[in-house]
Amino acid sequence: MAAHDNVHAEPATAPVPELPSAPLFGSKSIAEVFTSAAASLGVPGYANQLHLPPAQRVCVVLADGLGRGLLKQKASHTPFLRSVMTGGQGNVPTWIDSAFPSTTAASLASLGTGLSAGQHGMVGYDVLDPGQDKVVNLLGNWDAQVDPLAWQPHPTVFERLSGEVDVVTVSLPQFGNSPMTRAALRGSRFEGGTTLHARTAAAAEAMAGSGPSLMYFYVNELDKAGHRYGCQSDRWEHQLEELDATAKRLSATLPAGTTILVTGDHGMLDVPESQRIDYSADPSLVAGVRHTAGEPRMVHLYLEPDAGEASRNALIGAWRKRFGERIWAFTREQALAAGLFGEVHPQVAPRIGDVMIAARDTLALYDTRRVRPTALEVVGQHGSLTKAEREVPLVCFPAAGKKGRRG
Repeated sequence: MAAHDNVHAEPATAPVPELPSAPLFGSKSIAEVFTSAAASLGVPGYANQLHLPPAQRVCVVLADGLGRGLLKQKASHTPFLRSVMTGGQGNVPTWIDSAFPSTTAASLASLGTGLSAGQHGMVGYDVLDPGQDKVVNLLGNWDAQVDPLAWQPHPTVFERLSGEVDVVTVSLPQFGNSPMTRAALRGSRFEGGTTLHARTAAAAEAMAGSGPSLMYFYVNELDKAGHRYGCQSDRWEHQLEELDATAKRLSATLPAGTTILVTGDHGMLDVPESQRIDYSADPSLVAGVRHTAGEPRMVHLYLEPDAGEASRNALIGAWRKRFGERIWAFTREQALAAGLFGEVHPQVAPRIGDVMIAARDTLALYDTRRVRPTALEVVGQHGSLTKAEREVPLVCFPAAGKKGRRG
């Protein structure tokens, strides 16, 4: 475990960093991917904000953890994607914003619903359930008392497209009926495959029909390698090469002319062990705090019910004194005013921290009173507002089809 005094102390008078601009919800974010795809398929009622070309079929490859900067930095490991990017993609943007926080639960729910986190309510990896006065996980360890359809009640794009086009998900078998899927991505036909080769074969078979089709193809291997070994590791680069090979296989095996989109739900950066900080060891950073939640790079702090403005300001002051310009420290009201969560539904607002701490540099923040010690072993991190975390690529190209294969 990293010692909490390894952090670089900053004076209380350090300048307060301004919050970055909000994600480009409604024009250039992950929330526009499925809706633009539906419009490109000719389904009425959808806006093609991403300017996708007209198509009979669209396959969205979501590579968990694929940041725009990482793809550019590691271009030598992606010869196929590099070749299609070199050819250009018309008016289709080459990158989009993730949701905020830049984490899987928030971004996949925005992808699936076409809404910002403030509307769909998946506002972090784990967050406060006000009804239970309890922190609940929104990814792989859902609370038994949380109904996914009640937590995220808005219809998904898949549900809205039912009867219009064939909608299919190709992913790992364990995600077929998971609470996360039921909340964010429900409504599609599901095809499972444990390996990338199996998923590619399933995708080709699922798209062999003649009618219009929208496919969601999920790749989790890159994110897993990044968390465990770091996104600058050989293991991560190997998984990037596997993703590139998968995109090439999809191009060769999906029907010719299918629009293939490759994007991510968030980026990633590596945090050295010395900068994985146990903030709960400093009483001033948890004074008056009833619950802590979020991700190590985007912490939600929920105050005691009787905490007033003075307590909140003192807490923010303590964090700024400790970490200075290494963090953004802001209130829920400031986050809402800045549009970080998009339009926020009244039912969702209490799920957001009273105070939020977002990392600006290579820093990860833990409450070791509530997380397992192994959490501090995570190398690749995300969740905050930096470009490395929030900007994801959008690679768009037509499938060559079997007739386009050589050799």
